[in-house]
Amino acid sequence: MKTSDSKYCKCLYFTANALARKVEKLALESWSKVSLSPSHAYLLMLVAEEPGIQPTFLAEHLQLQPSTVTRLIEKLESKKLLVRTYGGKLTNVYPTPKGKDMLPTLKECLYEFYNRYSDILGKDESAKLVQNMGRIADKLGV
Repeated sequence: MKTSDSKYCKCLYFTANALARKVEKLALESWSKVSLSPSHAYLLMLVAEEPGIQPTFLAEHLQLQPSTVTRLIEKLESKKLLVRTYGGKLTNVYPTPKGKDMLPTLKECLYEFYNRYSDILGKDESAKLVQNMGRIADKLGV
């Protein structure tokens, strides 16, 4: 059944989650070549692009709870892709050489993901959708 034919198609919660599940499926397929979830991949890209970034900034940029960021970092540390350093109250996150070497492939996955949903929705519609979703998320601000 199409999402638009569901009994709950006029409910923001239902339609947002239906969309999220479909987007997640596309994203998982795009990121499968690096054996990372999209969340892990986005975090690793940020760290590789900004070595020494603090978990607080990662949480802000990724719109995740600090505890979720900690779990993501721990998983990437176990894969030898990241390391944390501690200095007083500050924690900094750095890519390992292996993690840094993955950056071009991670960007390829990101580009593939963009192309996949843009091919389905059209470049203009997908750009407008992403822009509107960001604006709406900011308005809800919860």
